[in-house]
Amino acid sequence: MGKEFKPHIGIFGRRNNGKSSLINIIAQQDIAIVNEQAGTTTDPVRKSIEIKGIGPSVVIDTAGIDDAGDLGEKRVNKTKQVLQTIDVALLVVTGNQLSDFELDLIRDFNKHDIPFFFVHNKSDIIPLAPDFQQKLTSAYRTDVLEFSALHPVNREEIFRLMKKHIPESVYRRTSILGGLVNEGDVVLLITPIDIEAPEGRIILPQVQAIRDCLDSDCVAVVLKEREVDGFLRRTGIRPALAVTDSQVFLKANASIPGDIPLTSFSILMARFKGDFDNYLRGTPAISSLKDNDRVLMLESCTHQVSCDDIGRVKIPRWINAFTGRKLIFDVVSGLDNPPRPISEYALVIQCGGCVLTRRQLINRLRPAVEAGIPVTNYGMAIAYVQGIYSRAVAPFAGNMHDPSAYL
Repeated sequence: MGKEFKPHIGIFGRRNNGKSSLINIIAQQDIAIVNEQAGTTTDPVRKSIEIKGIGPSVVIDTAGIDDAGDLGEKRVNKTKQVLQTIDVALLVVTGNQLSDFELDLIRDFNKHDIPFFFVHNKSDIIPLAPDFQQKLTSAYRTDVLEFSALHPVNREEIFRLMKKHIPESVYRRTSILGGLVNEGDVVLLITPIDIEAPEGRIILPQVQAIRDCLDSDCVAVVLKEREVDGFLRRTGIRPALAVTDSQVFLKANASIPGDIPLTSFSILMARFKGDFDNYLRGTPAISSLKDNDRVLMLESCTHQVSCDDIGRVKIPRWINAFTGRKLIFDVVSGLDNPPRPISEYALVIQCGGCVLTRRQLINRLRPAVEAGIPVTNYGMAIAYVQGIYSRAVAPFAGNMHDPSAYL
């Protein structure tokens, strides 16, 4: 199970409620610094652990939601950014008290559709009052765990509640090729090795596609783009599906016979865990771009930028050539905020998101979708401007929506 499939579990609460002690108890290691001084945790602290019944997971300790001052405000903003990444939240409270800070945070949980439960910590000092527990249970329809980080005798109960509240879909392994191939099919994977290919390996979406072929009991044939014509001619093999790197879409389109389904790794990832319906709706908006429109490019990971970078150089060049417009492109890496209000953009283009979870991708694009800004992804945008969009999304027509309805 790859990095992007791991459930993300966030620990939230006011300063000195024992969040850092809790992550140390969960991980059974000294991950976070524990101190009586308020505000010890500054940036989110992440730890990958194995949780029985869930599997590999990421637990995140956050700064106090009541932090004060200019620096404290920045810490709280960092905490709020974590909401884009998590699948379940532990809200740590103490002393049978729920303040405006917790109420604001609960509203954020609801806004992002994040399930949560309460951990009433420091119960060795002030036990959990039955009426307070009943109040929380009735108001929020969730669990309240009485806990003491000093005497963590019910540590396993935390894991039980995590498993209870994490949506099963988060850690249930689904198939990238689901509905596209059958057992025994040959899948042709076209993987160019160029300046952007990582030294000594291939990129994550290509690795995931190979593994998914094996999991689907298919035969994976991996070739560079210049080997495709010779392979098909010599062997006579007709693959059930061809998948190409988006950068060689035109070459693959010319090499793969028209009756063989063809798509890209990026589009596979878009359908697997991206906002595919909105991508289908948003991609044709490329044709409506006007001079001086701003386009937001969202990279999921940070990487060394090459002179012919796909997101920063090639896609902007291809879109400018296709539209004949003078466009302005802003690039944001990781989960950082855009440099401008989302309303100032005419289009948002998300990368394949191979290192993100589906929830992270959906939350990443939510502001644009809610503002009515068209969204697409790298592979679909490339296919569109190169004139092979209909063919590239056609393999999914029987499993999703008729792509012609969005053209």
